[in-house]
Amino acid sequence: MFKLTAPCFYDECTRRGRSERRLKCKYLASKLRKKLNSKAFVGYLEDVWSGFSDEKKNSFVYLDCLWFSMYKSENHNIRSSVFDAIKAKQIFSKKYVFLPIVYWSHWTLLIFCNFGEDLDSDNTCMLFLDSLQTTDSSQRLEPDIRKFVLDIYKAEGRTEDPRLVDEIPFHVPVVPQQTNDVECGSFVLYYIQRFIEDAPENFSVDDMPYFMKEDWFSHKELEKFCETLHSLGTIH
Repeated sequence: MFKLTAPCFYDECTRRGRSERRLKCKYLASKLRKKLNSKAFVGYLEDVWSGFSDEKKNSFVYLDCLWFSMYKSENHNIRSSVFDAIKAKQIFSKKYVFLPIVYWSHWTLLIFCNFGEDLDSDNTCMLFLDSLQTTDSSQRLEPDIRKFVLDIYKAEGRTEDPRLVDEIPFHVPVVPQQTNDVECGSFVLYYIQRFIEDAPENFSVDDMPYFMKEDWFSHKELEKFCETLHSLGTIH
């Protein structure tokens, strides 16, 4: 379970060895704390995605991390291009849809669950995973997220009652939290990795929060994940 204090990876290393060990640990910590731009995030996400078999990924799909911010643009052509791209993803055929969001220089993860089912189904919901919940991003973004979802349904030619979109459960599980102001991108990537690994075959709102708890994973596990991604050499 995380505390609201900075992790002591560097301190642990200095207790164990001399300068070479300290430099290695300091370098690793700096990678973990690196603030990710959208290009770096996409590169890492592609690595995460390619690490799973096609069979495992069959229930999942992810949307571009810039599509939500593009949707909020006042340019009609930009907004239309977003919906054209989403339509090509066939999200209503998937159990889980990942939408990484970068807004206010902060990364969060939105997950659509069972959107292919009727909107009044007990299994249809949205999950909002935020590694910095003290900022209340979920409350500030939820109105625009619901507008976005409604417009997706309209663009897909579906005829659901707009009032049902407003009633889709919007859950904000208490997940592991970052300990500085730059780790959010790494957390979102690891949320995706772990969700694919842990997601149930048949998701039910009644069984929430499942694995999505404050002790879902440790900071050391996140550290190892970041080291593995970095070793692939996609992003420097």
